[in-house]
Amino acid sequence: MAVLEVKAYAKLNLSLDVLGKRPDGYHDMRMVMQTVSLSDDIRLETGTGRPLRMESNLGFLPANESNLAAAAALRLCEAAGADAGGLSIDLEKTIPVCAGLAGGSADAAAVLRGMNKLLGLGLPGERLEEIGALVGSDVPYCVRGGTVLAEGRGEILTDLPLLPHCLVVLCKPAFSVSTPELFRSLDGCRIRRRPDTAGLLAALEQGDLPGVARRMYNVFEDALPARRAQEIDAIKNVMIQHGALGASMSGTGPTVFGLFTQREAAQGAWAALKEQYPETFLAERMGNLLEQV
Repeated sequence: MAVLEVKAYAKLNLSLDVLGKRPDGYHDMRMVMQTVSLSDDIRLETGTGRPLRMESNLGFLPANESNLAAAAALRLCEAAGADAGGLSIDLEKTIPVCAGLAGGSADAAAVLRGMNKLLGLGLPGERLEEIGALVGSDVPYCVRGGTVLAEGRGEILTDLPLLPHCLVVLCKPAFSVSTPELFRSLDGCRIRRRPDTAGLLAALEQGDLPGVARRMYNVFEDALPARRAQEIDAIKNVMIQHGALGASMSGTGPTVFGLFTQREAAQGAWAALKEQYPETFLAERMGNLLEQV
């Protein structure tokens, strides 16, 4: 038997724009993505002599394609001509679920990177991303990580200069958002504001963290129900009041994040939010994940 432990890192949307609905029913997106150190822990074991098995601290997980991590393992084995039998995946979840942080996609991507090493497949990152695209739209980015422009459904990736070093406070309020409902709402409403993606890209080129923070925006904030939008704004205001350079919602929410340069300020924001919102975390930005395994 062989064992490998890997980390699955959460993603943030520094900006998120929905350009329109496509004939295939998906939406064209334009997003600047960033990996942060908030992570799930995954233990991979091969040669167990049992069928593919998945376990989690959240309870039983199906070992089939309804689970993104299991689906990633199956797709990788198909692509490499390997046998998924004898594989065991143990998942310790820390990334909140249904939070706009791509936790399930991050787990799938970590399984792809980890199994590639554990089985000695030697597949390049581009091939892992292609396999990841068969599992979910966010998986290719989560395979790569770092600071990236994602277009199309999210699978067309362009590397960007790494976000300057900063601390990140993440806060998930105690409600969930239905992604299909949010897309339907966005399709039916007038988008009042769009992110300045070009300006954000220019700020990244210049290594201008305040310039990035000023331009962070997520069009899904326009589509939230009024009561939910007010709570998101309140969390953002707490972060700004404690020194965040900027704050925004990630993905389809509801997690809010803020960027900080000073640890004391970040810890102050974390402490101010933690009592009301238990799923509040302090993290750092990360670089390319293919170098992590």
